[in-house]
Amino acid sequence: MKPVTFTPIGVVRTPFPDRVSAPRQPHAAAGAEGTIELVPGRGLEHALCDIEGWDYLWVVFWFHLNEGWRPKVLPPRSAGKRRGVLSTRSPHRPNPIGLSVVKLLGVDGLTLRVSGVDMIDGTPVLDLKPYVPYADAYPHARTGWVAPLAPGEAPADPEPGFEVVWSERAAEQAAWLDATHGVALRERVDRALALGPQPHPYRRIRADGDAMRLAVTSWRVRFRAEGRRIEVLSVATGYREKELWSGDAPELAAHRHFVERFGRG
Repeated sequence: MKPVTFTPIGVVRTPFPDRVSAPRQPHAAAGAEGTIELVPGRGLEHALCDIEGWDYLWVVFWFHLNEGWRPKVLPPRSAGKRRGVLSTRSPHRPNPIGLSVVKLLGVDGLTLRVSGVDMIDGTPVLDLKPYVPYADAYPHARTGWVAPLAPGEAPADPEPGFEVVWSERAAEQAAWLDATHGVALRERVDRALALGPQPHPYRRIRADGDAMRLAVTSWRVRFRAEGRRIEVLSVATGYREKELWSGDAPELAAHRHFVERFGRG
């Protein structure tokens, strides 16, 4: 078959600079706001006529940071089993095209203000389509291999969120990091753990003794889960001792200061 070429009609601007910080699905990004900035000079002002009458939009976009694809992938909720990529929402696709629903907040010229964004900042937009509830929603459809995240529950997609609570020590550590070094860790941890505590390399969660550990950039967050309640126990540096005191990376200053105040954890 002949190749097909697309020209983006705009870009998405979001708070997420990389894959690690971006939510895995739009329902996990509730409240995250961004903009869709369409390119001028192509008559798109007229193409936007009547769009404000819709509450939600489908955004068709390009996974622009992906290189190559994988026939089988390991999604976060696959219970450690690889799945055929076409039975998943993985970005590692034969044609790296993404599809997300966002809530339309308003339109200012060629800029659409939206919420529920799960795309990386700068993602190219290929198309916009209105979300039509009676045509696009099938609440009782089967969910394939997606299993419930908590024992004894019927499958639900999206799953209800997990409750994330912080111990006094963890809350103090996160507040200190934010106030002293501008490291806004708590929101990112809440967003990641609200999806569940399952160990998974994509989500950077692994077992840690009698608890679990989440990696957020170069920080390590220890937590425990019981049912749908997740308690964050503590925060620690992800740097090893030698790296911490002999390295020259700019972010090491915050880690050294943290260890001097709270210890290695």
